[in-house]
Amino acid sequence: MDQEYERRLLRQINHQNLPEGQVAKPGYAACSSVSIKSGDRFIPTRAGSNWSINFHYANENCRSPSQNHRSKDSSADTGRDAVAYAALLRNELLGAGILSQDTHSLFKYTVQSKRLPLDSGTEVSPYSLSPLSNKSHKLLRSPRKPARKISKIPFKVLDAPELQDDFYLNLVDWSAGNLLSVGLGACVYLWSACTSQVTRLCDLSVDGDSVTSVCWNERGSLVAVGTHKGFVQIWDAAASRKLTCLEGHSARVGALAWNGEQLSSGSRDRVILQRDIRTPPSAERRLQGHRQEVCGLKWSPDHQHLASGGNDNKLLVWNSSSLLPVQQYSDHLAAVKAIAWSPHQHGLLASGGGTADRCLRFWNTLTGQALQSTDTGSQVCNLAWSKHANELVSTHGYSQNQILVWKYPSLTQVAKLTGHSYRVLYLAVSPDGEAIVTGAGDETLRFWNVFSKTRCTKESKSVLNLFTRIR
Repeated sequence: MDQEYERRLLRQINHQNLPEGQVAKPGYAACSSVSIKSGDRFIPTRAGSNWSINFHYANENCRSPSQNHRSKDSSADTGRDAVAYAALLRNELLGAGILSQDTHSLFKYTVQSKRLPLDSGTEVSPYSLSPLSNKSHKLLRSPRKPARKISKIPFKVLDAPELQDDFYLNLVDWSAGNLLSVGLGACVYLWSACTSQVTRLCDLSVDGDSVTSVCWNERGSLVAVGTHKGFVQIWDAAASRKLTCLEGHSARVGALAWNGEQLSSGSRDRVILQRDIRTPPSAERRLQGHRQEVCGLKWSPDHQHLASGGNDNKLLVWNSSSLLPVQQYSDHLAAVKAIAWSPHQHGLLASGGGTADRCLRFWNTLTGQALQSTDTGSQVCNLAWSKHANELVSTHGYSQNQILVWKYPSLTQVAKLTGHSYRVLYLAVSPDGEAIVTGAGDETLRFWNVFSKTRCTKESKSVLNLFTRIR
């Protein structure tokens, strides 16, 4: 080795090993100033490396993506326990700093000169009978967030004879007054969640017609009923009285959506009619954009935009003034029935495709951009957002007939619920936002507790949030 190079290397190591605050000897003052400026190359120092820990982390980072994916799919409780156990082993056997381990590089070029705090892992009470260090005790004493548990069993099951197994219909809805409306054959029944009392609202068999969709208005006083012949009836639920019957469609009405006093209806005739029930029936808006049956309709929370899905695999967004769609999304490969606007993020729209697509897709309607998508593995029949948390629930048909709860935006599955033997074609959320009801062709209605009732306490700090800036 070159003598000059060896001399510079020794001077650099001696300077790094000096304790913090200690003044170098006069003979080494000039040499120290030279070593601070460093030499002509980076030379790793063994004094700053813990080879056992670094090689352990290197092996962890070299795991294949499939192994990482399998570890993510394990249960949450088992995963947390495994992480804590691995951290304790690293601390006790390898001397790793489990509370301050940031970098896992093999080579270090400087020696850490920070003094350890008094409660570090090397300081053990002489009176302690535990073989664990203080850092391990601190990890074990740290509070654990309680794991969220969603019951896999419905808390109520109701019989629903003649509930049709038709993907394009919407026969279940839950009102703000805690009344559940269900279309069974030619009749509409109301079930009270408070008293469990069942009443029959209407019977269309006298006219040779059948129910194809039901939808409550926002206040829960009126229920709209779409029929197979293309009529839309408006009923007063409290008085069990029909207020009006709207014409205009030439085929069955499978989708309904209220927007204040306005009612939008989508039909197999490919037309969306928007009417104000306070004005004469002639005052209507005809929205034509779909090439096949309209099977999904949802108004945005700010009442400004209407999203429609059709059997032509298209998702269209309309505003309140134009007769043409302002946005069109064509990424789905099957019918788009499942549509849901996020109540937490302005302009966020979620949609789901049918059997040939099986994907959940998210859209930013403010910019017209596609955000995320995930393959659910089965036909997506319905979507609904939680009112209190950034989560959503999806119901599915072919081939798994399951109910999935998702966390957004990570799109991790919170729960998977099974029990229906047919496609889960119908979904409604309770007024308090905690429970959901699902319906299927097996002629049952099942009630599940899936969402948290407590609202998130974290408030938005955005300057665009006008409600936090009111003086």
